[in-house]
Amino acid sequence: MTRTPSPLPPGLGDVFRVGRALDEGATSRRLRASDLEAPFHGVRRIPASPSPEDHDPLAQDRATFRRVLRDARAYAEVMPAGAFFVGRTAAILHGLPLEPGAALEVGVRAPSRAPRAAGVHGVKVAGQLVSTGSCAGVPVTSPASTWAMLGRDLTVRQLVVVGDAIVRVPRGRSGIPMPEARLATVAQLAAAAHAGSRRGSARLREALELVLPGSMSPLETEFRLDAAAAGLPEPELDGEIRDASGRLLGISEFVFRRWRVVVEVEGDHHRTSRAQWHRDLDKYAAYAAEGWEVVRVTSRHIRSGSAVRLLRDALARRAAT
Repeated sequence: MTRTPSPLPPGLGDVFRVGRALDEGATSRRLRASDLEAPFHGVRRIPASPSPEDHDPLAQDRATFRRVLRDARAYAEVMPAGAFFVGRTAAILHGLPLEPGAALEVGVRAPSRAPRAAGVHGVKVAGQLVSTGSCAGVPVTSPASTWAMLGRDLTVRQLVVVGDAIVRVPRGRSGIPMPEARLATVAQLAAAAHAGSRRGSARLREALELVLPGSMSPLETEFRLDAAAAGLPEPELDGEIRDASGRLLGISEFVFRRWRVVVEVEGDHHRTSRAQWHRDLDKYAAYAAEGWEVVRVTSRHIRSGSAVRLLRDALARRAAT
């Protein structure tokens, strides 16, 4: 017969140090019970409750964020004083579009010794090359410092994707830009990139020339880079389309006003959300009534290269009229 573990001391929370639990009356045997996880040496954690099934297209991103944050909070219980999360771990915590690494990435300022532990990759950073803050309750490198430190591992294209995500200006529900909500400015990325000599400096400088506010997703950045490489005209990003009276008809990812062409990058939410589907239909009808042509592309179009051809053809048709 399986025995039910005895209650833990009150107030420990979902994650706690072994030493604290012992001080508050828990026994070593209790802390070895199967209802607790040991994500890191000296730490115990109550397992997360199963999340309800989520079919939203961004469900995987949310699940990754929750997992990394749970691990970060667990390690924060025993991390060295002054340490902070860096690299892909910091990027995930900031909500940036990157896959997590196999281990938590934890940094310290030189001359402190980088931490070593199972499930942790420690790095030592020159003090002038890093700025830190807090995100979701744990210490992390700032968004700009996170981006600069990723220069050692990412390609130029990946750095542009992440950079665009950092400098993008979110819009509220009414479509009003909220510059105060962006993670950092291009100038702040530049300051971080030029803070001193570091691995990947050349890639950072090259990427910095390509980062722009306005791309709201990695797919949009990829398409923007491909269109520029193909020699197509530079678009207005995240542009507002209005009728002759000034009424806002919609906001589109890429706007070519001279040709009255817009490109709409359609993710899965355009397909799975009935409300979004109807909003799109209304917007496209309003665009057509004002003489705009809409080029609709998906991830398949972008990653196969056919999106650039679709745009080129649309611009050519408009130029011929």
